Amino acid sequence: MALLIAGRPAGCQCAGARAVPAWQRRTEGELRWPVTVTTAIAVGLQMAVPDRLVLVHPSWVLPATQGMLLVVLVMANPRRINNESKALRLLALTFAALLSLSNLWSLARLAIGITQGNTGTTPSHLLITGALIWLTNVIVFGLWYWDLDRGGPAARLHKNHRRPDFLFPQMSTPGSGPNWTPDFLDYLYTSFTNATAFSPTDTMPLTAWAKLLMMVQSLASLLTVALVVSRAVNILN
Repeated sequence: MALLIAGRPAGCQCAGARAVPAWQRRTEGELRWPVTVTTAIAVGLQMAVPDRLVLVHPSWVLPATQGMLLVVLVMANPRRINNESKALRLLALTFAALLSLSNLWSLARLAIGITQGNTGTTPSHLLITGALIWLTNVIVFGLWYWDLDRGGPAARLHKNHRRPDFLFPQMSTPGSGPNWTPDFLDYLYTSFTNATAFSPTDTMPLTAWAKLLMMVQSLASLLTVALVVSRAVNILN
């Protein structure tokens, strides 16, 4: 006779419990260092943008402010992001907003300068400036996707989080990733592919805000590439 433990035969594997993917159950917080290193790079890229394209002068003011916010966020969750509070949430969104505002301003100033014909004296200088803004755009929107999906990284730890805003391939393929849950690099990859293809690729937006953000990113990326490349070709000719 089989031994019964908690109403089940001994050795019985709870297939139903095992079938629950990691993104639908309680998990430990994701590592802090990937998002810290990547966003620090974005701050550094903004410091390399020419002074005439920056939002606030002197040009070090905004990067210094962003750096201080980043230090506070790291101190609150130094190793894993598992500490949730309204204050930290507000700081994280403020940090993302400052990065976005600064980069969109630089893009707008670059676009105006190109259309007026007074920006970009050499192709190499113009291409480098455009690349700085484009790369920052990828990081910034990856940060937004990561910060807003299902209420943010801390909220995604809990199994009762809100419905997903993005559909990753692992979420729609049974058994493809039982221990998988999206982290910052997944959102950064989504941002990169959206910026290069100008449309979603393997990860689909499910909610209105996700679709709107991806649309804005695609437009900004297309504008950057089209204006910079066309102006560089014009200078060469």
